[in-house]
Amino acid sequence: MRKNGFTLLEVLVAMLVLSIGLIGLAGMMASTLRNNHSAYHRTQATWLAYDIIDRMRANRTVALNNSYNISIGATAAATEEDSPMVIQDLNAWKTALSAALPGGDGSIAVVPATRAVTVVVQWNDARGTGGGAAQQFRVDTQL
Repeated sequence: MRKNGFTLLEVLVAMLVLSIGLIGLAGMMASTLRNNHSAYHRTQATWLAYDIIDRMRANRTVALNNSYNISIGATAAATEEDSPMVIQDLNAWKTALSAALPGGDGSIAVVPATRAVTVVVQWNDARGTGGGAAQQFRVDTQL
């Protein structure tokens, strides 16, 4: 009985098993990169939400007069009672949102009676979720 070629067949099966394992490893690495990128965006959203809250606390009396209220998609527009600091804060915040997050935008709602503040940061997380759905990070606090 001749066994020529049997070792070659074993090597081919081993190569097939190894290549399937390496393809699985590459898929896991791609998934890890996608999840890390999504986590990075969530971290940026958190930092930027707390940044505008700190700016509002530094300018509390003006913030409690609804001067910092802004909706998603809106730009900061000056009114007579708004201080230049409010416009500067809102413009800097909106610019930072759009620079740090893909499709980044945000809204602020202040309820003066309860001093409650709601900050929402929204961005497109198509690379992280794969579905292209907008993600939101919401912070509720008091001034």
